[in-house]
Amino acid sequence: MKEIKCCCGSNLKDERLEKVQEIIEDHKDVKGALIPVLHEVQRIYGYLPEEALHIVSEKLEVSMSEIYGVATFYSLFTLESKGKHIIKVCMGTACYVKGSQSVMEKLNLVLGIQVGKTTKDGKFTLEAARCLGSCGLAPVMMIDDRVYGKVTPDDVVRILEEYK
Repeated sequence: MKEIKCCCGSNLKDERLEKVQEIIEDHKDVKGALIPVLHEVQRIYGYLPEEALHIVSEKLEVSMSEIYGVATFYSLFTLESKGKHIIKVCMGTACYVKGSQSVMEKLNLVLGIQVGKTTKDGKFTLEAARCLGSCGLAPVMMIDDRVYGKVTPDDVVRILEEYK
């Protein structure tokens, strides 16, 4: 594995960063390469780590502010690593009226994290969703691809136990 010298001054030893370099090389002469490159970086890491973004910035000659502008504008990009399990609580109108905010507050308390954050053990990431498409089951929460309907705050601990 070769050592990569980053523009931020650190020496990085990481096979994934070598793959990022290859992706950049494949896209560097393509107009509008930033978004496809960011998609590939996120596919490799599961998120957009700062050290990889510095390399993208340097090699594509795009400022970090432009990269962060793109990464924060598009909801499919994330700058933080995600947990093993992604919890989404629907905050759409039907779910909100039926108590999804109370479910979210219980998750905040039990997991010890706020929306958009990951537990210290890396097991759960908590997200708010605009609509999960199951309004008839409101309030709804999803963990990974599994939908839980008519969830109450009292259900939260029992549901989380299934993932421990």
